[in-house]
Amino acid sequence: METNSPFKTADSGKNAAVVSYIFLIGWLISYFAMYKDNKTALSSYHLRQSLLLHLGMIVLNVAVTVLIIIVPTAIFGYLSYVIYIAYIILIILGAISANNGEQKPLPLIGDKAQTMFPSI
Repeated sequence: METNSPFKTADSGKNAAVVSYIFLIGWLISYFAMYKDNKTALSSYHLRQSLLLHLGMIVLNVAVTVLIIIVPTAIFGYLSYVIYIAYIILIILGAISANNGEQKPLPLIGDKAQTMFPSI
């Protein structure tokens, strides 16, 4: 019996790879609803990259917030904007790579993510 659920379709892992870049909630949906039943090399690769990207953003956000609290200067506020813009650019690059079915590493974190999360 086939269902019409978008999460049960047979694909090459591209759907899970693309959804994983939609912030942390997208990663959770991708991992638990799409990846568990359809593990592919493409989805594993992009799940690792996007996890490190999202966790790194959380860490950077906390660090900049602490800096703003300790030293309330405008430069740290501008730094947070630069970090968010870089985050959005990396999300777009990763999603495009996943949509094209490529296993292209993201700048700065791509290769590191593959060694940090080998169990995904």
